[in-house]
Amino acid sequence: MKPKRIGKKEGESRICYRFRIYPNKEQREKLDYVLEICRQAYNILLGELQDQVVIDKNMIQAILPDLKICEPRFKEVYAKTLQYECYRLFSNLSTLSAIKKKGRKVGRLKFKGKDWFKTINYNQSGFKLDRKNKRLKLSKIGDIKIKLHREVEGKIKHITIKKSINKWYASIITDYNLKRKKGKGWIGLDVGIKNYLTDSNGNKINFSKDKYLKEQRKQCESLSRKKEKSNNWNKQKLILQKFYEKISENRKDFLHKLSDKYVEEYKYIVVENLNINEMVNKDKQEKKDLTTKVIRGLNRNIHNAAWNMFFQMLEYKLKQSGGQLIKVDPKNTTQMCSKCGEIKKGEDKLKLKDRIYKCNKCGFELDRDYNAALNILERGKKQKV
Repeated sequence: MKPKRIGKKEGESRICYRFRIYPNKEQREKLDYVLEICRQAYNILLGELQDQVVIDKNMIQAILPDLKICEPRFKEVYAKTLQYECYRLFSNLSTLSAIKKKGRKVGRLKFKGKDWFKTINYNQSGFKLDRKNKRLKLSKIGDIKIKLHREVEGKIKHITIKKSINKWYASIITDYNLKRKKGKGWIGLDVGIKNYLTDSNGNKINFSKDKYLKEQRKQCESLSRKKEKSNNWNKQKLILQKFYEKISENRKDFLHKLSDKYVEEYKYIVVENLNINEMVNKDKQEKKDLTTKVIRGLNRNIHNAAWNMFFQMLEYKLKQSGGQLIKVDPKNTTQMCSKCGEIKKGEDKLKLKDRIYKCNKCGFELDRDYNAALNILERGKKQKV
């Protein structure tokens, strides 16, 4: 897994390395136990938060020492790991508040069920990485075997242990300031479904999803034929979870390699400022020329494309190389002629099935995605100026 920049403060640079860890049976039981205690602590803090008329973070955090006195099981978890659950709670609260300010309807924070908690956090202390013997020491858990497939640069600031199905991973965050190869020039990228992206040089790049669909249907049908909660049902559910994890890892690998390619070659990359939820929830009347089945498939493909993940990768990698990601208004980038600026309206508008753009004013003819990429690039240059 390639290192990822996660620094949030201005001028701060942090890199995240992800490694596979191999706990033994006893350590796996301890990790599962810590996950459960953290979940209980989060739910208790959330319950106290909901009882408050005026939110007081210090008062909520002061509950943790009392929990250790009243409930001895909380002493079996490293202190800062429990404190992080208070930070997680208020971080979730801030996220809800930010979404609400954007005008979207939000509910309240929910209590976490048994399978919802997947991470254990060690902030600043409680851990030690033995690079020579390839061991990760975690307070109150023990020395765990870790696969260090790359050198960890910088001082370790935070470690997150994550459970993924039947595997465990350690995300190690350091203060290392990674410098990437600096690219030159400009490029505009138009993302899509038929082709994952088309750039302003006319290059098309695709990520085939069709090879997974047949296998996905097969595994889902197999699960639906089994009695729920039976042994065979649980086995098939595990197979399906592993299958989805494989798809996710392949997608991330593809996006990392693709983003690396463009960051190394270009200094300024221009993309559309897409609102994915708005694209998926468009009024059905706007898609009246499509069947319900096609609309569902289109919405599924939009989510599977993970465009926002790709843009995030481009953004932090460009910062590391001294470049910049520029997001422009996506309105009419497909309908506008990149040569004369004429915009198709009414019945002349391009539909999803139309793959060639032909201008009625100047007669210019071009692939619709290539034409959109040229418009995106031009908008980016004007916005930068």
